[in-house]
Amino acid sequence: MAMTEHGPLTRENLKSHRAAAIAGILFSIILILVFGLLRISVPDDPQEPGSWLKSESSTVALAVNLVPFAGIAFLWFIGVLRDRLGEREDKFFATVFFGSGLLFLAMLFVAAAVAGALIISFEAAPSQLINSATFHFARATAYNLMNVYAVKMAGVFMITTSTLAIYTGFAPRWLAILGYTLALSLLFGSYYLSWSFVVFPLWVLVVSIYILIGPHAVSSPAQTHSR
Repeated sequence: MAMTEHGPLTRENLKSHRAAAIAGILFSIILILVFGLLRISVPDDPQEPGSWLKSESSTVALAVNLVPFAGIAFLWFIGVLRDRLGEREDKFFATVFFGSGLLFLAMLFVAAAVAGALIISFEAAPSQLINSATFHFARATAYNLMNVYAVKMAGVFMITTSTLAIYTGFAPRWLAILGYTLALSLLFGSYYLSWSFVVFPLWVLVVSIYILIGPHAVSSPAQTHSR
């Protein structure tokens, strides 16, 4: 009997709003650290000659190895948040919410894999890689994935999450408006803002902190039916 009671209790704790908040905070901290390490190590110009591979490869490798942990935390954040929304989750916005989150993660992982492949290739044949078209292609691919496509998907995720917040009440309206504003800056101004990539994890951090310490406004499905 004790094991039977312990099972649902553990499952409920894993699906609580605190679990979503902690996962979101971990994702934000790790991703900001990743972006910070890349920012101080790799030049913005995708046409640079690759001098960072000689002096900053260990820093970039650390950033790349942290990406999977950020991805796991983000998936947990999405899963717990969707579970808390329950039947109040709109199917249309839920599809865009889930799809944009997965696309963001996919592009983040691919960009990290390309960067990791460059480091491994450089260690095997330094001079041949730097002077090859393959290096410039891979460098441009990683740059476009992160600074164009992944950033745009992050903006879409912020818009749909803010819309769900307004419809379901799991976050206050001011937080949703902030999400809309920051998302528009990512969609239309990321090319002009060199630090635009930190907007998304910072916003997730704010949302997660609110979920952790703010009032828990979203009712579970069982509570909804009981009313």
